[in-house]
Amino acid sequence: MAKEAKVIVVTSGKGGVGKTTTSASFATGLANRGFKTVVIDFDIGLRNLDLIMGCERRVVYDFVNVICGEATLHQALIKDKNCDNLYILAASQTKDKDALSEENVGRIIAELKKTFDYVVCDSPAGIEKGAFMALYFADEALIVTNPEVSSVRDSDRILGILASKSQRAVEGREKIKEHMIITRYNPERVESGEMLSIEDIQDILRIPVLGVTPESQDVLQASNTGTPVINLVGTNVAASYADIVARFLGEDKPMRFIVAEKKGFLKRMFGGK
Repeated sequence: MAKEAKVIVVTSGKGGVGKTTTSASFATGLANRGFKTVVIDFDIGLRNLDLIMGCERRVVYDFVNVICGEATLHQALIKDKNCDNLYILAASQTKDKDALSEENVGRIIAELKKTFDYVVCDSPAGIEKGAFMALYFADEALIVTNPEVSSVRDSDRILGILASKSQRAVEGREKIKEHMIITRYNPERVESGEMLSIEDIQDILRIPVLGVTPESQDVLQASNTGTPVINLVGTNVAASYADIVARFLGEDKPMRFIVAEKKGFLKRMFGGK
């Protein structure tokens, strides 16, 4: 492998903003583009990633089993059914997050970096131990936020932790490269003043926007059927995640789904959507 493997953390301060949805689709998108990718669920005790990836029935060994020496990485990694380049390392539902330590997590990430191009770490919400461990070894971070004040404010706290408590910060190395993903964006609601605009969010967080995903029922459908939403080809939200992956890989893609659709006369008259 010519290029050194990269560790990407998907994080936010607040729960329920779409982190795991983003982790699943981002990792799937990288794998679909030919990169060998593993996605790790750091949410010890509240496992969700395997449900969204549609492999919950195939979890025999998990992240904590590997840390505790009860299984090898080879035994615990689950190969995605639809993509040869994609693997999942599930979280434990029963063990304690105290099993995570810098030494243990660092050892596993170092081992994964020998095999994979990208190691995607799906962080739990907040600033507890699992979240801290997910971001500690990151080279780049996807900060997931909704267009509302409390979500943006909590994302700002996470930026502070990335800048001061990550391994790169501790060792005085080049800082983690930060990207913002705004999820559940509704341009009509932004226009009516119910949601923050992209510009409002950028003014607060001051990091580049990698992508914007639209508010969509397709996300719920994807979660319920155990399919990363990027695989729902033909939907706006799948297209937005494909654009995010392309931009991350250095391609120039215009932002879509960020302008309110102008309703024609008949739609305005009859309330069509």
